[in-house]
Amino acid sequence: MGINLLDCWSIPLLNTALLLASGISVTYAHHSYLSGNLNRALSALGITIVLAVVFTGLQAVEYINSGFTISDSVYGSIFYMSTGFHGLHVTVGAVMLSIQLLRSYNYNFSATRLYGFEASS
Repeated sequence: MGINLLDCWSIPLLNTALLLASGISVTYAHHSYLSGNLNRALSALGITIVLAVVFTGLQAVEYINSGFTISDSVYGSIFYMSTGFHGLHVTVGAVMLSIQLLRSYNYNFSATRLYGFEASS
């Protein structure tokens, strides 16, 4: 009681769209690697990383503007634990994909040698 909930039609909806778009772009990068088109793969992987960074930034804005804290009842605890772990997951994924992007610039991948990228994605 007394907790002002976040408007689900604003930042949360936008972050959902960003996550769906990043899933599409990383899948497109994978198919581009498999077809041997490195330029398309690099572009799609770069887009995926940008989407992850924007997601993380918007999640920070969401945290700053929320009217409750982790200590405000069970709702606050569940909200911050679940979204916090998910934000950590996205951040670690963006770092790992950034490493794979650097590896791609050094021609470390081929259509048959993609394990690092596949494990990161």
